[in-house]
Amino acid sequence: MSISAESIQVENVVASSDIGQELALESLAMDLEGSDYDPENFPGLVYRMHDPKAATLIFRSGKVVCTGAKSVDAVEAALGQVFDELRSLGVEVDDAPAIDIQNIVSSADLEANLNLNAIAIGLGLEHIEYEPEQFPGLVYRLDDPDVVALLFGSGKLVITGGKRLSDVEDALTVIGDRLTDLGLLE
Repeated sequence: MSISAESIQVENVVASSDIGQELALESLAMDLEGSDYDPENFPGLVYRMHDPKAATLIFRSGKVVCTGAKSVDAVEAALGQVFDELRSLGVEVDDAPAIDIQNIVSSADLEANLNLNAIAIGLGLEHIEYEPEQFPGLVYRLDDPDVVALLFGSGKLVITGGKRLSDVEDALTVIGDRLTDLGLLE
C-alpha cells in the first residue's frame, strides 16, 4: 500500500550554522531588537523572528541554531535575516555560511484506526517501544530511513529525525507497506 505524502505536515525544522568567530552576546543583546539573553538560565542569545516565524539561538562560539520554522526554505530565510542583521551590526559573516539541517519533525495521518498492541507484536520488539501506561503512542525506530515514528491509535503519527523531506516520505511509505503486509492497515 502506498500512503499519500499529501498528509505530511512539517511541524518544525531545526538547522545549524556557524559564523566562524566568537561573539559578544551582551553587546548583541542590546543591539538586536527582540532578542533575549539571560546567561544565568541559558548560554545563548535567543532571537525570535515573525516572518518567517522562527527562533534563532546564537552562541558565543559563533554557532547558530534555528528552530521553529515550518520548512527548509523558512529556515534559510530566517538564518539569512540573522546573518544580514549581524552584518549590519559590524559582525563579519561569510556571504553564504553553510546551513546544516539537523532534524525535520513532521506529522501525518494514516486515515485508519490502529491496533497498537498488534503492531507492537507484528513489528517485533527490537524496533518498538510501547508502554501504554506511560505514553499512549508506539515508538517505532526505523533503520532506513534513520528516523523515529510515533504511532497513535487514531492513525496519526509523528516522524522525527529526518534530515530531508524525502526521509519523512520514505518513512511513511515503509510504515504503510509494513502495516499492510502485516494485515494491520486496510
